[in-house]
Amino acid sequence: MKRIAHLVAAAAACLSLSAGGAAAAGSPDDVLVETAKAKLTRGDYEADLLRLSPELRNPLASDPKRLTILLNNMIIAKTLAAEARQAGLDRDPQVVRLIALETDRLLAQLQMQHIETQAGEDFDAKASDFLVKARERYILDKDKYRVPEQVKASHMLFDPKKDSPEAALARAQDARAKLLAGTDFGELARKVSDEPAAKTTGGELGWFGPGRLDPDFTKAAYAMKTPGEISEPLRTRFGYHVIRYEDRRPERQQTFDEVKDGIMAQLRATYVTEQKEAKLASIRSDPNMKIDQAAVDGLVYHPDPQLFKPAPPPPTN
Repeated sequence: MKRIAHLVAAAAACLSLSAGGAAAAGSPDDVLVETAKAKLTRGDYEADLLRLSPELRNPLASDPKRLTILLNNMIIAKTLAAEARQAGLDRDPQVVRLIALETDRLLAQLQMQHIETQAGEDFDAKASDFLVKARERYILDKDKYRVPEQVKASHMLFDPKKDSPEAALARAQDARAKLLAGTDFGELARKVSDEPAAKTTGGELGWFGPGRLDPDFTKAAYAMKTPGEISEPLRTRFGYHVIRYEDRRPERQQTFDEVKDGIMAQLRATYVTEQKEAKLASIRSDPNMKIDQAAVDGLVYHPDPQLFKPAPPPPTN
């Protein structure tokens, strides 16, 4: 098994390089991994990717670890399948029916993907018509596209789990004193803040509005008014914070151009879903569908009530 794992990892590395454009695409007949009983080809791998939605294929192909796991599972499945054929399992009548059902399920999945692709292309061909609808949606629901008042701030975090609440507060007070004495905020944050990101951001949070950060932190930041103002140590569920207020920008209405792409993406997703649902509905309501209700009713299992009788109570003395 270790030998298979090594071969699979090597094959994954080659495929990863190819996916990244560092190697030319090979032939579908190229053998990636081979055991005594089975072969896994590039064509097998590429066919298996069809099970995934298009947006998931490239991330998998660019991740050697995930790719190795996939190829390892595939060669194991192929080897077990070869053993099953050798044992004649594929000739069992029930297995033949099961294989046919699995084939139907796969084809049904591929057909739904085809319908989804076609619907997306149809939407794109009618983009100008849908752009009119997008503008109508923007006008009718303008409040949805208002950006609330935002503030810009930086902070340092002092985690009480690192030592104790008292020690964390003392560290926060010491940092505030140094800031008031003129120490550079970003430089100090990189040294003393317990927030992991502070090592690279210097504690900068950028612009934020209500609902994005801890409510107590947000309330304190919004209460500050003067750029450069340093807060007293503030306790939240994360620990003690020292906040530097930097700026504020008022609530504003986003323009249609700013939100157009987002609205069009929503309309496209809705259109694709509607086309898929319409296809399923047409199958469910097919006027040519015939149902043998008696045969269906005969599938219902009716357990023997005698099997579910409660046990008699134990005798009393």
